[in-house]
Amino acid sequence: MFQQDIQLIAFDLDGTLLDSVPDLAVAADQAVQALGFPSVSELQVRDYVGNGADILIGRALSQNLTIDPSLSDELRGKARELFDDFYQQTGHRLSHLYPTVKETLQELHRAGIKMALVTNKPSKFVPDVLVQHGIADYFVDVIGGDTFAERKPNPIALNWLLEKHQLDASQMLMVGDSKNDILAAKNAGCASFGLTYGYNHGEPIANSNPDYVADSLAQLLDVVLVSA
Repeated sequence: MFQQDIQLIAFDLDGTLLDSVPDLAVAADQAVQALGFPSVSELQVRDYVGNGADILIGRALSQNLTIDPSLSDELRGKARELFDDFYQQTGHRLSHLYPTVKETLQELHRAGIKMALVTNKPSKFVPDVLVQHGIADYFVDVIGGDTFAERKPNPIALNWLLEKHQLDASQMLMVGDSKNDILAAKNAGCASFGLTYGYNHGEPIANSNPDYVADSLAQLLDVVLVSA
């Protein structure tokens, strides 16, 4: 249990609060097939997510975690445009919050703890997703994958939050499901809370050495000294 005074919690979105893979998989599959490439399954896409849309679509075209270097920038750009269009068309209808997410956010909000969203997801998709799932009002800041020049594991977004809210790194906690989240926290000097579910390319989150490992977001309430 952390003893420091956590005043701000930064959350990842996909794989942490929201299981968005069903919609991402539909869009990725439609995009690659439109370009004459083989279909990709939801199971494959679960492995491909976590590093932003450009990487996701590159992996989908390559049918591999390692992107085929022979794919041209023009092709990848076209695939990304198609992916964005198809993803918008899904309406995020297949995505859903993980268990205990809304209740945990409500409890943290009642306790007066500030919350921010730091996701590698393209910014244009984030507001609608948050509103649709009824969690938009909990976040004082929403930072997308293209808000700054670099994405997680770069700490630029977390450092910006620390500066904006005039906090020491010991007063912020990063919550996520992937090694990029944990590395971003380490790079910013703040503590991290790693979730065992979500998308981490099949690698246990414990391998990234977060300060706390949990199977449920509700366990976060104990970590930040909140009574549920």
